Amino acid sequence: MRKNRLRIVIAIIVIFLIGSFFVEKKEGVKQKLPTLGVLQFVSHPALDQIYKGIQAGLEENGYIDGKNITIAFQNGQADQSKLTTMSQQLVQEKKADVLIGIATPAAQALANTTTTIPIVLGAITDPVSAGLVKNDKEPGGNITGVSDKSPVDAQFELANKLLPKSKTVGILYASSEENSKYQVDEAKKVAQQKGLSVKTFAVPSSNEIAQTVQVMTSEVDFIYIPTDNTIANAMQTVVNEANKSKTPIIPSVDTMVQQGGIATVGINQYELGVQTGKMAADILAGKSKPETTPIYTFKTGDTIINQKQADKLGITIPNDVLSEAKIIE
Repeated sequence: MRKNRLRIVIAIIVIFLIGSFFVEKKEGVKQKLPTLGVLQFVSHPALDQIYKGIQAGLEENGYIDGKNITIAFQNGQADQSKLTTMSQQLVQEKKADVLIGIATPAAQALANTTTTIPIVLGAITDPVSAGLVKNDKEPGGNITGVSDKSPVDAQFELANKLLPKSKTVGILYASSEENSKYQVDEAKKVAQQKGLSVKTFAVPSSNEIAQTVQVMTSEVDFIYIPTDNTIANAMQTVVNEANKSKTPIIPSVDTMVQQGGIATVGINQYELGVQTGKMAADILAGKSKPETTPIYTFKTGDTIINQKQADKLGITIPNDVLSEAKIIE
């Protein structure tokens, strides 16, 4: 009888220990967090601001890195082979649930790697001509996102107000960027409509920028720069060379005004990133699908003036422009 009781007690203890082991093991297992893969083309102030905005947009929608989501960030540093390798890593090794491509080359690298994982575009001027979507209203595939298309007409209207005596504009861009070629064509049409003569200057790489700007400044009254990553990455070089002849620069991006452009009407790059982050959050939450989510395009932009640069070049900003502008001292 005592042996039977002892056996029962031992059996109960064993069952209890085994149950406790499995409970502890289950509690110790960490659930895999959803992964957001971010591929940025290169480091420069505009794209860096977009990435900060993406993080803020995610947080606004409840996604915090390390808490309930894992953000796998990669920067290609303008190297196409790195972009390809990093895209494969995000898809195959990181097993990202949603991908974000910051700038056209990064987005194209991701699109070439997967046709099933949702991709959100950050700062792609014309997704259709870049071969990323069928059309802006109904992308139709695994890609949607935010366009950074600039209000070109407003930019040249501003240039006319600030530089009324100008007759010739030089457009500086990188020939390697398909995104820029589209913008140059549009800028030429708008500039000519505003009564300006246009000269275009394409550079194959950043190594030729300084020399090209030196040539430009002897042939044009001011320089216009589209949203071009190669030029943005070398903006300080452009400013240094242009300042030698006091040639004004009208860029397309707010951060390029901060670096020495005189003014622009542009999209706030941080806010562009916030919108990108929100779109990614909606896809992660299952609230939307890329194929039926229209490309988001900003309807208006901010007028931004670099007052210090204007003073340096001896340019007087009209009061009606100052009253509506954001002034960078």
